[in-house]
Amino acid sequence: MKGGGLRWLGLVALGPAIWAATFTLVYALHGAGCASGWSGIQAGPVSLHRLLMLLGWLAGIAAGGWLLLRLPVGKDRETWLPRAGALVGLFASLFTLVPVLFASSC
Repeated sequence: MKGGGLRWLGLVALGPAIWAATFTLVYALHGAGCASGWSGIQAGPVSLHRLLMLLGWLAGIAAGGWLLLRLPVGKDRETWLPRAGALVGLFASLFTLVPVLFASSC
């Protein structure tokens, strides 16, 4: 990843961008599900509403984890900062969206 530039800057911002997309997806599903009555439809042990929000959250966590695994490991700034961005995005996704697991959906 030598040379920096826009590609490098994009990699630094990609982790938080994945978090932002995941956050947007989960809360869009929340609004759509509440408006459409998905919380009253059972999908196994949980409602369809909670299942879809959970799947959106897990997809975001998977994307953040995939990014973290794909980035090279190193101690120089050009490899460390993109990994730090990926970690920030992954932990933000885990922390801010954990209420999907237990909070009332509507």
